[in-house]
Amino acid sequence: MAERGFLLASLLLFCCLAGTCYGIVLFSSLPRTLVVTASPSQGQVLVGGEDKITVTWGVNQSLPAGTDSAYKTIKVKFCYAPISQVDRTWRKTVDNIGKDKTCQFQIVAKPYDASNKTVQSFELTVERDVPSATYFVRAYAYNSENVEVGYGQTTDAHKTTNLFEVQSITGRHVSLDIAAVCFSAFSVVSLLGFFVAEKRRAKRSQ
Repeated sequence: MAERGFLLASLLLFCCLAGTCYGIVLFSSLPRTLVVTASPSQGQVLVGGEDKITVTWGVNQSLPAGTDSAYKTIKVKFCYAPISQVDRTWRKTVDNIGKDKTCQFQIVAKPYDASNKTVQSFELTVERDVPSATYFVRAYAYNSENVEVGYGQTTDAHKTTNLFEVQSITGRHVSLDIAAVCFSAFSVVSLLGFFVAEKRRAKRSQ
């Protein structure tokens, strides 16, 4: 039994090492080292193309020095809350980050400077193509090989707090409507001009 247990443990260790070598990163294995905040309050609705959001991030200062020594890049993303993942497999949460569909919309990506301990921030207008859903914000820390090595998020582990909504704009943009009207008017004028020119040509030929 002892030998069997040893072999099983060795096999599990080998699988984990093989997964790491081939770039498989499990979210459950990442340490929560970043403190992340977002400006929307609980339940607030942001309109795509109109409303702005401010996000901040930084390493948890209560952690040991050197925690961020491998960090090279921080990427901040919109992530679907569980309520907006129900019956939507294309938004499904998977522990394998490479297959995870929770966080599909990047807010910003910035190089990380370990010597700068100040909290970083970024403001943007919510893009019009961000789908209507309930979201939270998550930041990933990447090493020099662009592999996730840490994270932080605005919500709790169960993803039930500090959630906000985005209302996407599905209608046509005003500029498109104006362009369509102008094109229609031009078409009518062109057709009328062609008709008048043909009438004159016909009279001359008589």
